[in-house]
Amino acid sequence: MKSRSLKVLTMVVNGRSYEFDVGEGRGEMPESETLVHTLRDRLNLTGVKLGCDQGACGACTVIMNGKPVTSCMKLTMDCDGAEITTIEGLADAATGKLSGLQQAFVDCCGYQCGFCTPGIIMTAKALLDKNPAPTEAEVREALSGNYCRCGTHYTAVDAIMSYIEKSKGGEA
Repeated sequence: MKSRSLKVLTMVVNGRSYEFDVGEGRGEMPESETLVHTLRDRLNLTGVKLGCDQGACGACTVIMNGKPVTSCMKLTMDCDGAEITTIEGLADAATGKLSGLQQAFVDCCGYQCGFCTPGIIMTAKALLDKNPAPTEAEVREALSGNYCRCGTHYTAVDAIMSYIEKSKGGEA
């Protein structure tokens, strides 16, 4: 006997609306599912990385309703009606051209293995949306929840500061 859905959950991810039947039946999303698994496993948005699965490394950071959140610590059930942006949502949807911030990471080699990079970029994006001209100290503080085992925090900060400088000149 198939269980009935408890609820239909809706959210907008990267500008596209999605609906999920919540329940314990086949094809339904369990109430215990975290956002990182919904994004990666149901929507195939694998730019969202699953690192520690405990909210400590920041690799799974996405922007939810304008704020950075660690998606491994957020139940998808708590995202009903939310607007979520992942790293895939920053590039131009029509052309695939990287956003200015993403391009700054490429230009400044703001990555090494790249695993933590999407979370760092999303954290920086949330900061820049709130404060378009943060100081280097403010950038470093914002990134304090993102962990990079390769040690690219220095080049990531350089990439963000480069983007800020280009933005001031209208180049970004």
